[in-house]
Amino acid sequence: QVQLVESGGGLVQPGGSLRLSCAASGFTFRNYGMSWYRQAPGTERDVVATISAYGGYTNYGDSVKGRFAISRDNFKNTVYLQMNNLKPEDTAVYYCNAPVPNPFATWGQGTQVTVSS
Repeated sequence: QVQLVESGGGLVQPGGSLRLSCAASGFTFRNYGMSWYRQAPGTERDVVATISAYGGYTNYGDSVKGRFAISRDNFKNTVYLQMNNLKPEDTAVYYCNAPVPNPFATWGQGTQVTVSS
């Protein structure tokens, strides 16, 4: 079955950086685009970034353009999110999954990112 395991979150000061990882299993990873999502308390889960199956196409939410970079390693079945110049409003739980409109029914536990001084 599909398993998605996010890691790499933590507490960071404004302006700092983090690199998130998502290890995927239970499906043919190289055949799927992947997205990072985030959900702050009391808000909907939003798409942050998307990458195509072989990495040739990426797309970002307006609030993270120029600061975040999504990448993937199809040999390691892993998708990454490099986050630079972090802001307090980036504080959220971050998840990976297949892109909308068809994410997998199974979600990982997410990884908490907190940006605070």
